[in-house]
Amino acid sequence: MDNNKRPADMQRINTPALAKAFIAEQVEQIQAQVGDKKVLLALSGGVDSSVVAALLIKAIGRQLVCVHVNHGLMRKGESEQVIEVFRNQMDANLIYVDATDRFLDLLAGVDEPEKKRKIIGGEFIKVFEEEARKLEGIKFLAQGTIYPDILESDGVKAHHNVGGLPEDLNFELVEPVRLLFKDEVRQVGRALGLPVSMVERQPFPGPGLGVRCLGAITRERLAALRESDAILREEIAATGMNIWQFFTVVPDFRSTGVRDGKRAFDWPVIIRAVNTVDAMTATVPEIPWAVLQRITSRILAEVPGVCRVLYDLTPKPVGTIEWE
Repeated sequence: MDNNKRPADMQRINTPALAKAFIAEQVEQIQAQVGDKKVLLALSGGVDSSVVAALLIKAIGRQLVCVHVNHGLMRKGESEQVIEVFRNQMDANLIYVDATDRFLDLLAGVDEPEKKRKIIGGEFIKVFEEEARKLEGIKFLAQGTIYPDILESDGVKAHHNVGGLPEDLNFELVEPVRLLFKDEVRQVGRALGLPVSMVERQPFPGPGLGVRCLGAITRERLAALRESDAILREEIAATGMNIWQFFTVVPDFRSTGVRDGKRAFDWPVIIRAVNTVDAMTATVPEIPWAVLQRITSRILAEVPGVCRVLYDLTPKPVGTIEWE
């Protein structure tokens, strides 16, 4: 049997009952595979790694060692949520690494998008490897690989956060959701009791806000990006609108404005929102005018260094979903 191929008779996990049955089956399989050994997991706070973490905690408890690396490019409150949910609520064996200064120092002055991505991805691997080498008795590496990863790579695709770890670490893989689609992973997450905000988390790029703080990243623009994004998320959530993905972008140029009767020379904030089925094409939702006005008023009043708010009306194609 091909372990990389989803069985033709595998039932879709689309009900709470089927999710609970899947969890019970995986708990048994994980316990049989791992025994009394320790498992290491890079816990990003994304849907896949969070569901894998919750599943492994249910199966082996504190034998699971989670490492959450805060690269300083998370959205507002995300690292705090990871700590609250897994360390405080689930009693996870969680190592938190605040590497903000390390990442931002390396990114200073770098404006080329692909170079930024390589710096962020490469440094993440270094930080994770450093933490892994501090630990003893780790025999397994858990990953949030899901079935689309396998289909896209025609084989097992390493989790983007830990792909490229040195071979001498010599881990055996644990991938309990590798044959599930994203909607099934979310169903399992709900059955495991994870917060809705974590289970329904929007797609978020591996480099995080690094590809939404356009051009060379500065701490000031990154702060403006984080705060404006939080306002957007709060206001859209209050409307009850079902939008596939939405976020803000802060480019590396300034625009003339007027604040308190004086000339201002500050950044624009660009709102991006899209609806899509497969992310290959995307349309732009019609956010009510009153909602856009409220979001604009709040960003201009609450976010320092911003003097304009714009709404990106570009569908995909021609535009991509992300700006970088």
